Amino acid sequence: MRKQLSIIFLALAITATAQVESDKEVALDEVVVTGTGTQHLLKNAPVQTEVISGKQLRNYGARSISDILGMLSASFDFNDNDMGARMQMNGLGNSYILILIDGKRMHGDNGGENDLGMIDPHNIDRIEIVKGASSALYGSDAIAGVINIITKKHDEGLLLENSTRVGSYGDVRQHNGLGITLGKLQSFTNFHWQHSDGWQNTSVEDINQTEFLITDSRNKTVNRHTNWQIAERLTYQAANNVQLYAEGSFYWKRIFRPSGKYASTDVHTFDMMYRNVSAATGGKWNISKTDYITLDLSWNRHAYYYLFTDTTLTDGYHNGKLTHYYPYFPTQQLLQSDQQRTIAEAKGVFSLPHNNRIYAGIEYRYDWLKAPARVIDGKARDYNQAVFVQDEFDMLPWLNINAGLRLNHNSKFGFRLTPKLSVMMRTGEHFKWRATWSRGFKVPTPKELYYRYVRQMLGAYLYLGNSNLKPQSSNYFSLGGEYNGNGLSVTLTAYHNKVDNMITLVTIPKSEAPGEYVVQYDPVAVRQFRNVEDARTMGIDFTARYRIKEFGMGIGYSYLDTRANMYNIDDNTLVRVIIDGMAHHKGNLFATWNHTFSRNYALGVGLYAKMSSKRFYQLNGNGKGYNIWRLNTTHDFGHGKTMKYRLEAGIDNIFNFVDRTPHGLHLGTTTPGTTIYATFTIKFSKGKKASNKFNTNLKQRNYEED
Repeated sequence: MRKQLSIIFLALAITATAQVESDKEVALDEVVVTGTGTQHLLKNAPVQTEVISGKQLRNYGARSISDILGMLSASFDFNDNDMGARMQMNGLGNSYILILIDGKRMHGDNGGENDLGMIDPHNIDRIEIVKGASSALYGSDAIAGVINIITKKHDEGLLLENSTRVGSYGDVRQHNGLGITLGKLQSFTNFHWQHSDGWQNTSVEDINQTEFLITDSRNKTVNRHTNWQIAERLTYQAANNVQLYAEGSFYWKRIFRPSGKYASTDVHTFDMMYRNVSAATGGKWNISKTDYITLDLSWNRHAYYYLFTDTTLTDGYHNGKLTHYYPYFPTQQLLQSDQQRTIAEAKGVFSLPHNNRIYAGIEYRYDWLKAPARVIDGKARDYNQAVFVQDEFDMLPWLNINAGLRLNHNSKFGFRLTPKLSVMMRTGEHFKWRATWSRGFKVPTPKELYYRYVRQMLGAYLYLGNSNLKPQSSNYFSLGGEYNGNGLSVTLTAYHNKVDNMITLVTIPKSEAPGEYVVQYDPVAVRQFRNVEDARTMGIDFTARYRIKEFGMGIGYSYLDTRANMYNIDDNTLVRVIIDGMAHHKGNLFATWNHTFSRNYALGVGLYAKMSSKRFYQLNGNGKGYNIWRLNTTHDFGHGKTMKYRLEAGIDNIFNFVDRTPHGLHLGTTTPGTTIYATFTIKFSKGKKASNKFNTNLKQRNYEED
């Protein structure tokens, strides 16, 4: 790890001492919206925002959204598994990170983990990341931060595109897009399909840590899986300043689980299957160049099933009663959970005298969970109502103050008020300073409150909800500085995030578990969601990027420290522990070169690296530190008016790092080692609409202010 960090700081020294003149700033003309809900150029954003730009995405040639975030930002860790993407940002996990797609909440929770396979990486325009509590704008779940994935907005008269990626271990990814513009009506249809044969890094399995060691396990590190999604978006320009839309999608995924001796399906033989359906409609009224009102209504449904591959005796719900050892036969399905969410919201931005701009809105959200074999009474409901307001005040030409307040009402936990205050100050031509204080909150989910689940994997593990949980709240502070000039962009931010009543799984005595489950399964361990007394994360994030003509380079470093005070049931004391998954040191770096050789050929070369020190866990061992390097090349052909072709080819994990820790213990990374891949894209486009005047005017206004 010392060698890895030395490489990072050496790259920093080279970057900081480079003094080549360039009048191009690094991605500073990106328009960002996530930090304040209003549009700003990145260089003028009052709230510190990290952007993964479209150019970075094109250079990188991503496999998935977790691949993008894990490699291009030092703040993230991922361990993908059957249930989804086990993600951590600045010390806090999935349930504290709000993922938005075009400003709307992503739906698709599996066991508290997001299924990021629903996001087509080929259709991403850029990604905006705001760290820290953002509950004043976004409500519950935004304690660690917000990831806003902005999709491409296609405005061609006719667009046809296809992208096919193939790689090691049967990895195949397919993207198809069809865009049509007919007068005031635009349609874009997106289809993507993904498959992997999976892989096994080790056949060794550690059961209960030293009690029993298996050397011929069939369990894979990543199981074979297939998923696909089709999505449609219709946009209608009802008037010059009024736009309406309707969109919907259907997503399907199947995970093929190994069976036979020493496999996770020794007792129960089934695959996992997921279905996600979504629909949304709404519109935007541009009152002026800066003021607008939006209305949105969305509905999402995410269902999770067992798909049986052999005759199996398992728990089922029949005639209103939970039945143990009920027989299921091949091709039959058993619903595990059906999560539905409806959200209605209205928002607006209004300019006021004396350099004030108000952003305000109201929101209603209804969550419904059906899990016949996993939830007491089979169903659970929850609803939230909220009103929020935020004032952006340019007090002086060099001083911006951003203050917000949200009043939230939850059906079970009542009212909660969450404020936010951000200040941005400019000193000189190239320096900016930002400070933020914000409160966050998160109500327990229906699963955390009511779930009862037995996990069968060479032994039974009982997981329990807790109807006595309290809401979580947080206090977030950050202070940072930024330099931009001569092609160089440097940011340094320190933060402290204190979480009260943090919810986590705690191992409890079997005597405190429901007797019928203990008698039926004799579980190896019983874990229940509990509030710990308090927890906190603190750290420093550093980034530096430099660009001159055809060359670009950058580094990122994140230092993190966490702790929590957990109540020990055995001796009635508080025990200080780390938050699961924490790594003290993480870093990334990249170097790119792009050159146009002729009108019909351009070449891009990129070298990328991701590094992490040991990840700490309370149970089942720690995850090993790692460093992974990647080389990607892009080849663009035929820069004509209608036809474009692109070939991407590269090597991932150049130095063949593989974590062969036995199954049942924590991994630092699930990579199978060195892999190769290639992607071919063909795009036909004809005709083009006028550019978006709102964004154009926004950029011009910001440049004039500077």
